[in-house]
Amino acid sequence: MGWDQEQGEVYVLALPQGSVQITPVVPAMGEHWSNPQAGDLPTGPIYGVYNGKLVFLEYMIAKDDFVKGTDHINLAGMKGVPSPSVVQLDIEFQATGHEGFEVPHYDIHAYFISEEEQQKIK
Repeated sequence: MGWDQEQGEVYVLALPQGSVQITPVVPAMGEHWSNPQAGDLPTGPIYGVYNGKLVFLEYMIAKDDFVKGTDHINLAGMKGVPSPSVVQLDIEFQATGHEGFEVPHYDIHAYFISEEEQQKIK
């Protein structure tokens, strides 16, 4: 919980029960949190957190899922969790994958902070 002096309001970070930190701070993103026990990985949701605030919500969809026409509907994420407004949406292709999901896939990030604020995360 934090106090936003500028906005004059209290901020409460509320992630779904069972969420655990899965990475340290990643530049321009923050820490990554998810619930591996609930089967949230690799697809997501993955929650980006920095200084106790929710920065983004991420899903990772395998390229083969798009090729095969696989549906991903009613994904877990912000159901029952307070959510800030989405400021920008990024969809990035990871041709060789990355740690945690080593197949070609798309990273889909719904950011709750501006690009300028993202670049301040070190």
